[in-house]
Amino acid sequence: MSRNHTLFERARHSIPGGVNSPVRAFGSVGGTPIFFQRGQGASLWDADNTQYIDYVGSWGPAIVGHAHPEVIAAVQAAAVNGLSFGAPTEAEILIAEEIIKLVPSIESVRLVSSGTEATMSAIRLARGFTGRDKIVKFEGCYHGHSDSLLVKAGSGLLTFGTPSSGGVPADFTRHTLVLEYNNVEQLTQTFAELGDQLACVILEPFAGNMNLIRPSAEFVAALRELCTRHGAVLIYDEVMTGFRVALGGAQELHGIRPDLTTLGKVVGGGMPIGAFGGRADIMACIAPLGSVYQAGTLSGNPVAVAAGLTTLKLIQAEGFHARLGERTRQLVDGLAAAAREAGVTCSTDSVGGMFGLYFTAEVPRSYAEVMQSDRELFNRFFHAMLAEGVYLAPSAFEAGFVSAAHTEADIDATVAAARRAFAKLAA
Repeated sequence: MSRNHTLFERARHSIPGGVNSPVRAFGSVGGTPIFFQRGQGASLWDADNTQYIDYVGSWGPAIVGHAHPEVIAAVQAAAVNGLSFGAPTEAEILIAEEIIKLVPSIESVRLVSSGTEATMSAIRLARGFTGRDKIVKFEGCYHGHSDSLLVKAGSGLLTFGTPSSGGVPADFTRHTLVLEYNNVEQLTQTFAELGDQLACVILEPFAGNMNLIRPSAEFVAALRELCTRHGAVLIYDEVMTGFRVALGGAQELHGIRPDLTTLGKVVGGGMPIGAFGGRADIMACIAPLGSVYQAGTLSGNPVAVAAGLTTLKLIQAEGFHARLGERTRQLVDGLAAAAREAGVTCSTDSVGGMFGLYFTAEVPRSYAEVMQSDRELFNRFFHAMLAEGVYLAPSAFEAGFVSAAHTEADIDATVAAARRAFAKLAA
């Protein structure tokens, strides 16, 4: 019997569902989750010592690959001096200065321990700055598991969110409006009716939690103009896209300057860390300068900061993102070609080191469109690729990630595996 199966059965006795984050349970694709014991470069090894080419990358942080020697050395050097102090360190200043240098819209930044903390704190800050309560998010976008953001839309045009998780009172989400991604008309109407009541709009500037979905240029331009006109804070949730799609994040590609930005994943290089920052006048509202309270015992943890700071240095190598983007395009072009050869309906897209694989005829542009994908076909493809030694995200609604450690040989091997997998689907 596979050791993965044995470990999963054991885990279910002590951990709810046997996992510490729901998507790990393989609930949407079926089968037994993989328990990993080691990562190196673009590869992972499971509990049975089976090797996989990895396109999850710890859900995005592993942009320079697993166990990069310089990152590991930095973590080891920091750990020798102590794991946590709950007090300021010089390294916190260094990483804050690095973030501000790389993301021009960030004039001041606060470190936290996760992306969820970053988005939750940014929304609280926006409310404190504006003195308003209502917020706008978009259908299919995920911003962490804080109560006011675990919402789904109803059937109306302007719909206040209703809880999509047990344990979240309706009162917590009654100030959250859920709109359609890429729907400029709906966005404009919302601001016309409620603009003076909106504290902020929070956006995944390239959605990654309903698979990879691009915003239109008209959509992001309307967001910036409407927020400016009505005094609402525009928050770019770059927890996933930050430093991955471009050195300056999605906002660099859009040519948009958000008021606040949230960061995570790459900024920690694989260690637990998050950050939020933006305009100095807004950030001045955070305690101890202002009345908006935010705190964390492990905020600015020296070991996490060491991993993040080293990763941020590595990705500034000349041509880093150009090479990463080209390698990712090679992957998605190869996957699309393999599907066409087999006569399987499939489309692909990529931006920087993120990619989307959709079992639809066209690349989706909204939550409704991505929901039309053939999920059963994806599930079969996922398991066929797993049997070929390729680890994809275990959900049809998650973006994938390529790292700088992926070689041309890795891409060729993956595309060859996909040809065999698509042939099985076609048969």
